[in-house]
Amino acid sequence: MREIVLVKYGEMALKGLNKKTFEDMLIKNIKRRIKSLGQFELTSAQSTTYIIPLSDDIDLEEVVERVKKIFGIAALCRACVCEKDFGDITEKSIEYLRDILGSAKTFKVNAKRSDKAFPMKSPEICMELGGILLEKFPHLTVDVKNPEITVTVEIRDTNAYVHAENIKGAGGLPVGSSGKALLLLSGGIDSPVAGYMIAKRGVQIAAIHYVSPPYTSDRAQLKVEMLAQKLTAYCGGIAFYCVPFTEIQEAIKDNCPEEFFTIIMRRLMMEIAQRIAAKDNCLALVTGESIGQVASQTMAAMVCTDAVCRIPVFRPCIGMDKTEIIETARKIDTFDISIEPYEDCCTVFTPRHPKVRPKLADIEKAQSSFDFEPLIEQAVEGTEMKTFQLGN
Repeated sequence: MREIVLVKYGEMALKGLNKKTFEDMLIKNIKRRIKSLGQFELTSAQSTTYIIPLSDDIDLEEVVERVKKIFGIAALCRACVCEKDFGDITEKSIEYLRDILGSAKTFKVNAKRSDKAFPMKSPEICMELGGILLEKFPHLTVDVKNPEITVTVEIRDTNAYVHAENIKGAGGLPVGSSGKALLLLSGGIDSPVAGYMIAKRGVQIAAIHYVSPPYTSDRAQLKVEMLAQKLTAYCGGIAFYCVPFTEIQEAIKDNCPEEFFTIIMRRLMMEIAQRIAAKDNCLALVTGESIGQVASQTMAAMVCTDAVCRIPVFRPCIGMDKTEIIETARKIDTFDISIEPYEDCCTVFTPRHPKVRPKLADIEKAQSSFDFEPLIEQAVEGTEMKTFQLGN
């Protein structure tokens, strides 16, 4: 009995004349994701991609685990391949669904007949197959409103397919279909969630992180690298830029009013980030800021930060509260890493009483008291890059 994986599109199916571009991007992402699991044939028709294993020893459970994290997919399922013959559909359905129906109490049959040449209409398929399954599994009862198991029969162009479990996909658009952006990745909870959410809109991400030895440790940097690796399961390969930031932070401490430390630090981070972004063809910056969460994330503070930016700054978490952000972090398995007690450079020289409603003119005056440009150039030149490849 042949088994494949059916991948159903979400909003990608509504893209009209551009649909093929998105579809090609999705297929490339699927191929990269499952390449290490064996040889596959991938074909597409009717807003569905068929993942066909070319050997019997391929672990389809692992295929499903990986594919369900790929953006652009609304749902997926393992399915039995049948001939477009009701007798073959019946015989294979009984065998293929034996375990799952054997442990269920209620079920229903759903039929989708996209090939209108098939001699039986959808309601007929549902009634006939449902009756046969009731005979073979007499402990079952039919529940059309809230069944434990929905047996689905799809009559398509070349074959019929039977499956009993639809798995929710990651949704969104294929990564790479909406350009590239640079994520400011700290060791906290929010920024990995921001990276995940912007990638869900089809954006390929690179990441930038700032280190301040000896104030920050190697373990703090390793923690952020682990977060970047976690994100590859959803975002694909990530170029990771590590910026030496110690001298800049010491210069801020020595030359700027304490209440403005955090805002000026973030402005300089943005300046460095957009210069790195230009070298890596990134069209925007991404941060994990949520409005009002801390002093540097008030609207007035963001105005002061964005004033130095020459490219867009996206904040996917802007309207989320902390509970929502934590829920997403748990979902993508970054939360436990983020709460490890290794602080990043944002906690260095934290002011005792930060300015909550700073005025741009005051910030620019305070920052102009020292020429940061040589240190910015030095930091850009000293930036190290490594690449995190697609993880499991």
